[in-house]
Amino acid sequence: MLIYKVVETSQVDDLSLEKILNTWTAEGWQLEHIHFSMREASRRPGMAFVTFTREEEK
Repeated sequence: MLIYKVVETSQVDDLSLEKILNTWTAEGWQLEHIHFSMREASRRPGMAFVTFTREEEK
């Protein structure tokens, strides 16, 4: 059975995203997608949602 994990962060810089990716992939999760939520008055994203998947037995 495929299960999902979503990690939300407002720290959208390279080091914060690297930490999230390294932490969860070390736990056996595989990166599925990164979605950036943009701020209206800025070119930089205000938040990121990092989605991971993992196969798990019932």
